[in-house]
Amino acid sequence: MSEFKLPDVGEGLTEAEIVSWKVSVGDQIKVNDIIVDIETAKSIVELPSPYEGTVEALLVDEGQTVDVGTPIIRITSADEPAASEPPAESPPAQEAPPTAKMPNAMTAGQFAAARDLVPGAVTKAPPTAPEAPAKEDPGAEGAGASSASEGRQAVLVGYGPRTTSTKRRARKGAVASVDTEKVPQRSIRALAKPPVRKLAKDLGIDLDSVPATGDVVTRADVEAFAGLRDTEPAAPRTSAPTPSGDQRIPIKGVRKMMAEAMVASAFTSPHVTEWVTLDVSKTMELVAQLKTDDRFAGVRVSPLLIVARAVCLAMRRTPELNSTWDDAAQEIVLKGSVNLGIAAATPRGLVVPNIVGADSMTLPELAQAFGELIATAREGKTQPAQMAGGSFTITNIGVFGIDAGTPILNPGESGILAVGAINKRPWVGDDDEIVARWVTTLALSFDHRVVDG
Repeated sequence: MSEFKLPDVGEGLTEAEIVSWKVSVGDQIKVNDIIVDIETAKSIVELPSPYEGTVEALLVDEGQTVDVGTPIIRITSADEPAASEPPAESPPAQEAPPTAKMPNAMTAGQFAAARDLVPGAVTKAPPTAPEAPAKEDPGAEGAGASSASEGRQAVLVGYGPRTTSTKRRARKGAVASVDTEKVPQRSIRALAKPPVRKLAKDLGIDLDSVPATGDVVTRADVEAFAGLRDTEPAAPRTSAPTPSGDQRIPIKGVRKMMAEAMVASAFTSPHVTEWVTLDVSKTMELVAQLKTDDRFAGVRVSPLLIVARAVCLAMRRTPELNSTWDDAAQEIVLKGSVNLGIAAATPRGLVVPNIVGADSMTLPELAQAFGELIATAREGKTQPAQMAGGSFTITNIGVFGIDAGTPILNPGESGILAVGAINKRPWVGDDDEIVARWVTTLALSFDHRVVDG
């Protein structure tokens, strides 16, 4: 039996949030199978399993933030007996000493679980009973088997039905008869699929308080409960709307990291911003030509690609903008290559992944790397290592229809360029004639300790 502890997947991260489990209790997994998505202070990360075997327990709920080193899942290896598997042979329960195994109707772990759920209600192991196959429910992630009879109910203590997919196969569950009136509130976590759990979380609803019409809590159950909240309010949640309409959103994960970084940068680096408005009509002509070039087939060609290439060329002429101010060593570190950061807005906050060695790439290579970087960032799958070691950043505020702005330096960098909207404006040509031209405004912020102006 092995417990997988939350690892440090970044550079000195201390905690992470469990976003969604990819496995359920009873699943058979192999080494490197993805078991969970976690959100660190930098990104959402998929964690692979370091063990092979059967998932015995998920030790942390979705939405919970835990420290690095906390056990999050328990896995039983193939050569170990699972907690829910009965022993091959065992003496009758009434003759078994305290340390003996339970009969095959319920294992020792299951019997202990039932006894803990209902203190005093179960004093000895139930009599041996034939094991019945669990009834499959294609729409359930896992469910408790139940049968009402004069205030008594069969509560599943082992594994419940699984989906019919090859990954989640149906397993047999052992059942103990206990008095449901004595079961403490929230003793057993409500069963629901991840999308239903997310819906409940977004609505500020405690899933354990939602009555289920079947074995599992469904979307319809959550929506019906949400409509009854005015007359039957659930326990207050920090993210639930208040009577005045206010809503409190926890500051955590990527957004928390972004906020701390921006505050640190704004109040440690002396920012200077210079603006310039340019005629980029020839750039737009170049973009149109590249779109018909076979070398760029399958990749997106945009004005931002040309800006990125221009920045890489400019860094060679002005290496001070491709540097880091090392206050501890009292040195200015001139970078040997351009690790070009691209600011990307995601639902979880702003992230700045890097294109490593962007200055050594050809334009088609840069276009390919550009597209992969943006796609990964928007999917929330950028890894912490991809956001470390940047040397200069570009932020495209033009996509929001904004002409210009004052960008804040990415911590550890000495320059950032904001690219404004590109649109047609009146422009005075060399012959003093006013013509319609493609125009944009660039805003460059830099660390005045490194660049003099």
